[in-house]
Amino acid sequence: MEFNEELKDIKNYSAGKPIELVVREYGIKPENVIKLASNENPYGSSPKVVEAVREICDKMYLYPDDSMYELKEGLSKRFDVKSDEIIIGAGSDQILEFATRAKANKTNSVLMAKTTFAMYEIYAKAVGTNILKTPSDIHKLDEFLKIYKSRKDISIIFLCMPNNPMGETLKKSEVYEFLKKIDKNTLVIIDGAYQEFAAYKDERMKIEPKDVIENFSNVLYLGTFSKAYGLGGMRVGYGIAKGEIIQNLMKLRPPFNITTLSLKAATQSLKDNDFVEKCLKNNFIQMKRYEEFADHLKIEYIPSYTNFITFLLKNSKNSSEISNFLLKKGIIIRDLKSYGLNAVRITIGKKDENDKFFTNFSQIYNAG
Repeated sequence: MEFNEELKDIKNYSAGKPIELVVREYGIKPENVIKLASNENPYGSSPKVVEAVREICDKMYLYPDDSMYELKEGLSKRFDVKSDEIIIGAGSDQILEFATRAKANKTNSVLMAKTTFAMYEIYAKAVGTNILKTPSDIHKLDEFLKIYKSRKDISIIFLCMPNNPMGETLKKSEVYEFLKKIDKNTLVIIDGAYQEFAAYKDERMKIEPKDVIENFSNVLYLGTFSKAYGLGGMRVGYGIAKGEIIQNLMKLRPPFNITTLSLKAATQSLKDNDFVEKCLKNNFIQMKRYEEFADHLKIEYIPSYTNFITFLLKNSKNSSEISNFLLKKGIIIRDLKSYGLNAVRITIGKKDENDKFFTNFSQIYNAG
C-alpha cells in the first residue's frame, strides 16, 4: 500500500516510558516505580477536580458541549480575552496541528530552534513544508531574526517559551522586540505550556495572552492543562489569538474533540488557584535541590523555568547508559539521545522521589 511520501521522513514521537512498561519488563511493583520523564504534575490533580469528574462519570455516554461554553468562559475571565478568541484542543499539540495545516505547505517554510518540542517538526513534515532551524539548541532570537530576514517564504515561527526539552526561556521584553520585526502575514506561535512555571519563578518572563494578541495580531498563544494543573491524562489545551486566526483554525477542528470528563476537569481546575500555587511553590523548592545536586557533581545544567531540569552530560557519561540503569531501579527519566544530545531531562518530583533519584543517579554517575 502506498502512503503520502511526506510520511517517509517522519520518525514517531518518542514519549516517556509508561510505568506499566517498567513493571512488565523489570518485574518491579508499580508502587516502587517513579516516573520523572513526562513532565507530569507529581502532586496529581486538584481534589476538587477529581470530585467534580467523579460526580459526572455516569454522563460518559453523552457527547460534551461542543461549544465548550463553560470552559471558554473560564479562560476568558482568567486571561481577560473574548470567548471567540479561544480555541480548545485535545492537548495544545492538536492546535499546533491545526495551525500548521492552516499556514504551512510545500511552497513555504517554518522556523524553529534546533532543539525544541518534536511535534513542530512532525506536523511540518506531514504537510511537506521546508523546515528551518537555528544553529543553537536554545532560543537565540538574533539567530531567528537572521534566518527570517534572509528568507521571504517563512509562514510560521515556533517559539517554545519556556522551551521543552531544554528548559530555558526569554524575557517578555525580548520576545516583544522580536515580534515587532516580524511581518504580519507570518504566524508566530508562542507555546506557553510551561508559562505558569516561568511566571512564578520570574515575573519578567511572564507572557500574558491578552497583552501579546492585542499588540501582535499575528500571534497564536498556546496553553495547556497538562502541566501545572495536573491534567495530563485528560488532554486539554487551548489557543488564544485574534478572531481571524481562531476562525480559520476552527475550520479544522473536529466535533467533540475533547471528552465530557476532560471538559469538566479543565473547567473545574480553573477554580482552584490554591492547588496550582502550591504545586508551583513545591516545584521550585525541589528544583533548588537538583541545582545543588548538579553543582556538587560538577554537572552542567540549563537554568530551568519549567517543572523539569536538563543535565548536559557532555563527555562525562553516556545518557543512555544512565537512563537504562535508572530504569532497572524503577526510575523513569528522559534520555535526550533522540534529540542528538548526550543529556537527560528529569521531571521535578516529590521530595521522596527526588531522594531516590539522587541516590541512584550518584551510584551510576560515580561508578568507574
